[in-house]
Amino acid sequence: MKKILVATNNRGKLEEIKEILKDYELLSLHDINCNIEVCEDQETFEGNAKKKANEISKLNDLPCIADDSGLCIEKLNGWPGVYTDRFLGPNSTAEEKNQAILEKMKNLKGEERRARVICVIAYYESGEFIISRGEVEGKIALEPRGNNGFGFDSIFELENGKTYAEMSQEEKNAISHRKIALENLKKQLTN
Repeated sequence: MKKILVATNNRGKLEEIKEILKDYELLSLHDINCNIEVCEDQETFEGNAKKKANEISKLNDLPCIADDSGLCIEKLNGWPGVYTDRFLGPNSTAEEKNQAILEKMKNLKGEERRARVICVIAYYESGEFIISRGEVEGKIALEPRGNNGFGFDSIFELENGKTYAEMSQEEKNAISHRKIALENLKKQLTN
């Protein structure tokens, strides 16, 4: 079974990826005692994903999967976008970021709350990249709802009226932006 390093220490993200890429032996940074933090300073999701996959693969001499994802709010010109994880600074919690987003949107109603989540995955091996993208449309909920998931899951509401955090892991994995990107990546890896 092919070993692939996943450039994350986020257990929730790793479990999502393992669920979808079952035909590979996936290792987290923790599994190989790699404590590197790659600075996400690129202007695009793809740029950040490629930078992480490239740097971590070269340091550990293993093929590597890295992703960058975020929340893009239409009315706010795609904000926070590529800055979703860091717009409040490096030590802010998901709850603090979600509250800041809700505060910024407190006067927006209905269609003004439209948003999408984007995930770009980069696979790097021996100087070559495979890039995959997934996107899901929805809106920002009026308040956090649900206890599952991580990041902005409690405020991203799908067309069915549920937030990601109100869904089981299985339900979310069946339709998420990461699932779409991973399924696309899986097809490209098997070709």
